[in-house]
Amino acid sequence: MLWFKALHIFFVISWMAGVFYLPRIFVNLAMETNDVATQRLLTMARKLYRFSMWIAVFAVTAGAILIYMQYGWQMPHWLHAKLFFVALLVGYHHACGPLLRKFENGTNQRSHKWFRVFNELPVFMMLAIVLLVVLKPF
Repeated sequence: MLWFKALHIFFVISWMAGVFYLPRIFVNLAMETNDVATQRLLTMARKLYRFSMWIAVFAVTAGAILIYMQYGWQMPHWLHAKLFFVALLVGYHHACGPLLRKFENGTNQRSHKWFRVFNELPVFMMLAIVLLVVLKPF
């Protein structure tokens, strides 16, 4: 079980690095006017999105194995809340795909300020997850 816990922590940290950085690239894309720099940022965003999506699969899989090994089907209430926030993070990550395609197609209409706010959302989701796991409030 400790192996799965270590792998889960590793994959979650790696996934969160991608989830935190990809929208930051979107901020830069929304501000960029140079075509060469835009293409470089798009390449970075594409690669990061693809890579972090696979890391997310490994993080969720390792987490699901941990849940089953420790709790079976009788999960505590705090874990239900944690899984709600994990689902929000997965949805957030998936929402980055269409945003990236809009940049690739040159159809993005959102400002860099909008992306700055969007960039902060996973921080609060991650904070909720960490608090639930550490404090186990219910």
